[in-house]
Amino acid sequence: MIEVALERPWLVARLPGPMRVLSWAPHRPGLVVADRVVWREVRDVDLGPGFDAERWLAAEMAGRDLGAAVGMLTSRTLDRHHLAEASAEGLRAACLATVGLGNAEAVGRRLVPERALGTINLLVTVEAELSEAAQLEALSIAVEARTASVLEAGLVLPTGRATGTGTDCVALACHPGAGRYAGLHTAAGEAIGAAVCAAVGLGSRIWMQERRAQAGRAG
Repeated sequence: MIEVALERPWLVARLPGPMRVLSWAPHRPGLVVADRVVWREVRDVDLGPGFDAERWLAAEMAGRDLGAAVGMLTSRTLDRHHLAEASAEGLRAACLATVGLGNAEAVGRRLVPERALGTINLLVTVEAELSEAAQLEALSIAVEARTASVLEAGLVLPTGRATGTGTDCVALACHPGAGRYAGLHTAAGEAIGAAVCAAVGLGSRIWMQERRAQAGRAG
């Protein structure tokens, strides 16, 4: 469902063909048609207050002939990408995720960002043909599954248990159609939730293991 090519600092996810993609990505956000979704790895030191991320990313993608793709940024090493698939009633979904929690937040209680940056970026695809409203519902299921997986990781902040990061991005791709629903009671919702939980759960566990290892070396 998703063909992945890693050539750092790029991670290119190729879809089976042109699909309708819904996201708040920094490059080509909203509802667009695309056949690729791209991650661009950046260093923490690049992401200062004066960094115009959207303009820079657009120029970088144009230089790689990727201007028509949906584009996301991450400071998480792209070697740590995770692809999971799930199915329900014969309907398949897939999730490609990079997970960094250095920029974590507990929803409803902001922290002042420190130097440590990180984000969760997801591409979710589902075989269902959905209306625009149903695609919005499907995106909400992906976000819910992301949140559940981060909560399960158990990262505790001064403001509470982490639920995500301040710069998360989710893109959901499907074919347009007459499907009206994609909630938790539907096969599409079940498959999306399972795929996202698998990919984000693994990524969160690995990030937590790395954090504990770094703390042990520092101690």
